[in-house]
Amino acid sequence: MNQEVKIYSTPACPYCKMAKEFLSKKGVPFTAYDVKSDKDALKEMKKISGGALRVPVILVCNEVMVGFDRSRLEQALSCLKQSSKIE
Repeated sequence: MNQEVKIYSTPACPYCKMAKEFLSKKGVPFTAYDVKSDKDALKEMKKISGGALRVPVILVCNEVMVGFDRSRLEQALSCLKQSSKIE
């Protein structure tokens, strides 16, 4: 199981910023990809999301979320809590 959290975003996206701030406040490490300037990241985002062009696209423990839904992201993070001590 992939334990890495990835966020595919653009600089002007307010929901991307909210998602990153949420993860930072939770102490969850993540890798952010700017799909506006990184074409390889854009291709990867489309592949994992079934072709989505909306951001953010968030990958947590092999679960892909399109958009920022705080409660759904909180639930998805439970897989990290099971393998570590993230609270």
